[in-house]
Amino acid sequence: MPGVIEAVNVVSALHRSPGTVGVTAIDKRPVEGAVAVRPYGLYRDVQADWKHHGGLFQAVYSFSREEYGYWQGQFGREISAGEFGENLTTSGIALEDLEIGAAVRAGSCRLEVTAPRTPCNVFADFLKRRNLIKEFTAHGRTGTYFRVAHRGEVSAGDEISVLETPGHGVSVAALFAGIGQAPARALIDWSVDTGTVLHREVAAIAARAAGVDAGVIPTEVRG
Repeated sequence: MPGVIEAVNVVSALHRSPGTVGVTAIDKRPVEGAVAVRPYGLYRDVQADWKHHGGLFQAVYSFSREEYGYWQGQFGREISAGEFGENLTTSGIALEDLEIGAAVRAGSCRLEVTAPRTPCNVFADFLKRRNLIKEFTAHGRTGTYFRVAHRGEVSAGDEISVLETPGHGVSVAALFAGIGQAPARALIDWSVDTGTVLHREVAAIAARAAGVDAGVIPTEVRG
């Protein structure tokens, strides 16, 4: 069954950050109406730190309302859409259970799953929760990054549904938790056989787990 995009969020303000570029675009708030989705993300959004949180393979970040329910219990307060820095706040679809490379329809655009989010100090600092990286990592449901396969528009209330699943069996959540040699080889074989380019960190994880040279894997190249 399809899920729902509950909110579309873009950057509200840049904030000073202890990260490598000195500012962060994590502060995202819901906007009304249709928002264009382009190769580098949502119109009116900003990627401040392209090395860690941007580029074509981290163009759109999603987080689910169901997971917010868990974190509201941990924080002891309500969490607003966009507060974890996501572009799409979704419900009714477990995006972390999708395989790397799975395709979804979000509004009128086609997105492809690229990677889990890796929590960082900027995230913990923004939410003023010192142990958040450890907590987020232990919980293991960190949200899902996408690349934009076909541009289009998204609005709050649009459906988000799965179009294609690669079949190699490596989900976003499984990759974040750590995969063994056999799943890693299945992911690599799929990437090589189909010519599908992997996010650089995903390729590195798979190569280590499979015991192969990362150079054999089609991998994202950054300028």
